[in-house]
Amino acid sequence: MNTRTMLCAVDFGRYNMEDSIKELTALCEAAELEVIFSLVQNRDNPEKKYYLGEGKLEEAKDLAEKNEIELCVFDAELTGSQIRNISDFLGIEVIDRTMLILEIFSRRATTAEGKLQTELALLKYRLPRLSGVGASMSRQGGGGAGGGGARRGAGETKLELDRRYINQRIDFIKDKLAQVEKRRDLLNTARKKNEVPIVALAGYTNVGKSSLLNALTGSDIFEKDMLFATLDPTARKLVLPSGQTVILVDTVGFVSRLPHNMVEAFKSTLEQAKYADIILRVCDIASEDRDLQLQVTGSVLAEIGCDTENIITVYNKADKDHGEYAPRDGIITSAKSGLGLDDLLLKIDEMLSRRMCDLDIVLPYSKTALLNTIRENGRVDSENYTEAGIEITGKVNRRYMYMFTEFSKI
Repeated sequence: MNTRTMLCAVDFGRYNMEDSIKELTALCEAAELEVIFSLVQNRDNPEKKYYLGEGKLEEAKDLAEKNEIELCVFDAELTGSQIRNISDFLGIEVIDRTMLILEIFSRRATTAEGKLQTELALLKYRLPRLSGVGASMSRQGGGGAGGGGARRGAGETKLELDRRYINQRIDFIKDKLAQVEKRRDLLNTARKKNEVPIVALAGYTNVGKSSLLNALTGSDIFEKDMLFATLDPTARKLVLPSGQTVILVDTVGFVSRLPHNMVEAFKSTLEQAKYADIILRVCDIASEDRDLQLQVTGSVLAEIGCDTENIITVYNKADKDHGEYAPRDGIITSAKSGLGLDDLLLKIDEMLSRRMCDLDIVLPYSKTALLNTIRENGRVDSENYTEAGIEITGKVNRRYMYMFTEFSKI
């Protein structure tokens, strides 16, 4: 049975509160929490001790008792003392938005890197809150399987980590992740050297990125209609209509106001988008929040230093009812029905071809090894075997054009 949950928030007028509560509700659903109601207070500034004003907190306590609420989730990042004070006042467990996201991440992480990244974010969150956070964050690390670890304390081992241990653990994890990042840099360098283009799927969580990857490559990556169904990055080969091979990478989904520590912790994962030759910025065309999804994605991509010129906007889930509005600034797709996938592949081909030069050469038989260079770094449109050599038309990356100038027909 899912935990009966209420949401609390303070509206300072800094962002759309209705959208924020809707997103928080979806996050709760992803964590298998049952949201019974939400309570929002309008204030200019948060109350120091309880974040909410005491009058609104009395109302929250009364509603919590009447509705048998077990957990309160705040749409904010609270201090340790605020969490303790609110929990004591309400008589139930209290977590904040960041803690909720960390709980989801800890369930979704499957690779060693994903678990380390989650634990790093968790420890950075805990460090300034040692005196205030109790059972709700008693786990040592993220990445463990099983549900409810971040909100259940009874019957489970509680690890009281002191500040020295946490700092030592943070340093250890950073060293481990630095090694992983070094290996990734070597891999990306090798890809660059071999001119294997990288295409990254980036976007708000639960817009169908994994479904697109599966539909385009014939893979069977886990996909589910929930936030953060995919956490760890996945890479698959994709052959374009031109015959060129690219690496298609799926990345962790974004949410609005992603805590800075989490961006930092998952930077190496998100940098798969930074290394990409083309970024597919995916949104859910049927969602009322698609503009917000594109805005959030754009903000995160800018934060990690991505090249925003090589972006294709993909309006996915077109099989769902999305009204009359059909955006013209991107490609409309449905991973489920296959709609628009051919158009998307052609668009990727078109953008990559801008890096290519036309070939019309006669390649001597003594130089046939260069045919592989063309295939690996471009494409062969036609080849005709003659007495003089192999007549070839096609394209090759500009970087390798110097190798073929002497064989040109012109």
